[in-house]
Amino acid sequence: MESLYRFIVQPKGERYDNEKKVGDKSLVTNTRIETFQSVSKKAIVIAVPKAYKTEIKVGDEVIIHHNVFRRFYDMKGREKNSASFFKDDLFFCDIEQIYLYNRNDNWICNLNYCFVHPVASIDQFSTLKEVPLLGIIKYSNKSLEALGITPGTLITFTPNSEFEFVVGDERLYCMKSNDIALTHDNKGDKVKYNPSWAQSS
Repeated sequence: MESLYRFIVQPKGERYDNEKKVGDKSLVTNTRIETFQSVSKKAIVIAVPKAYKTEIKVGDEVIIHHNVFRRFYDMKGREKNSASFFKDDLFFCDIEQIYLYNRNDNWICNLNYCFVHPVASIDQFSTLKEVPLLGIIKYSNKSLEALGITPGTLITFTPNSEFEFVVGDERLYCMKSNDIALTHDNKGDKVKYNPSWAQSS
């Protein structure tokens, strides 16, 4: 099975990631299909496009856009698959919808995407858990690395450019290279913020 311009992927596990383990019990955290935060973003590549070369290979685990697996209700209240649905548990996926892929247990950013740790707030007078618009690079990409922006670099990013993902047991922000506005000297005094619920995903 081959596709001309798009990847073919299938969910890694279920299409929705809406259960958390609490001890020996499973807790359902959401029952609404339209809630994008609960849509699984983990997939396995079944076929790669024939029209162009890509470093992503068949069998790779990838982190993708939530709309690929998402279901919704149409104007008549009927439950529908997304426009990405192909058949059975297979879905089409554009290359721009793939943010990260796994090769030999290493996560690699696709295209110009990167992933950033939020920074924990140490302001005792603030109710915010993390410092707005500040992050530490977790997964970089080739264009950023050419500029010396590598994992561990402290950065400022532009407002509303970040999208939340849980990769492994870490809550990270995904963004594009040009969403990084500034780099800072990382003196090691910044602490990554990772909520407990991400560690139980």
